Amino acid sequence: MAAVENQTVDGYAVQKHPKFEIYTDKAGEFRFHLKAGNGQIIAVSEGYKALSSCQNGIDSVKKNAPAAAVVKE
Repeated sequence: MAAVENQTVDGYAVQKHPKFEIYTDKAGEFRFHLKAGNGQIIAVSEGYKALSSCQNGIDSVKKNAPAAAVVKE
């Protein structure tokens, strides 16, 4: 399971890939990237006004992604 690296706090612990990176955007909203084992960004979240909402988004991806259907377009 991917670790969570909260870059919004001072002195955050750097995690190994794969990982979720929580950060703040230019508008001050919380967002996350999901980075693969090779460090490439493979998912980007919407903006969240609250850190807890951003963390809930990560929890949702962790819970729901393993059962998600793969759709080719």
